[in-house]
Amino acid sequence: MDGNLSREPNLTGADLRKARLARANLSRAELSEADLTGANLSGANLSEANLFGADLADANLSRADLSRTDLPSTSLSEADLVGADLAEADLMSANLGGASPVRAVLFRADLMRANLTDANLSGADLREADLSGADLTGADLSEADLSRADLSGAILVRATLAGADLSTAILTQEQLEQATGDESTRLPSELPSPASWGEKSDERAKED
Repeated sequence: MDGNLSREPNLTGADLRKARLARANLSRAELSEADLTGANLSGANLSEANLFGADLADANLSRADLSRTDLPSTSLSEADLVGADLAEADLMSANLGGASPVRAVLFRADLMRANLTDANLSGADLREADLSGADLTGADLSEADLSRADLSGAILVRATLAGADLSTAILTQEQLEQATGDESTRLPSELPSPASWGEKSDERAKED
């Protein structure tokens, strides 16, 4: 299948595995429960589309427009989301394990209870995002902007926070202790940098 699709198509439950949909206009499309595993959607316009429960595992969504898109309970595991626009997208309980939203825009995105284990969110714009209850185990959040993000109850075990801006984020000291950061990590004024972060920096210095 190529990128020539009618405006606002109804593709509920469609089999679109490995479909070639680069730069396709799928704005407001109905794609709930669709199988898009391995599909090429790079640069596609999926703004305000309904992808509830869809399978986008291993899909190429680099530079795609997914702003205000409905993606709750969607599988985006191992998906390429480099530079994608997911501003105000609904990703509640979505599976983004191993995904790569590098430098992606997730401004005000709803990621409540989402699975982000081992996801690469380096340089991502997560301002005002809802990450409450999300699993960020092993996630790379280096250089990410988490200004005013809600991380209440989020799991940050082995998460990398080097250079991240958490200065106005909602989180606890206990969560920080689970993660790894450095002197460039910006923290809320009331939360001190964990002692273990300095120890790891000292170890790296000795190795150098």
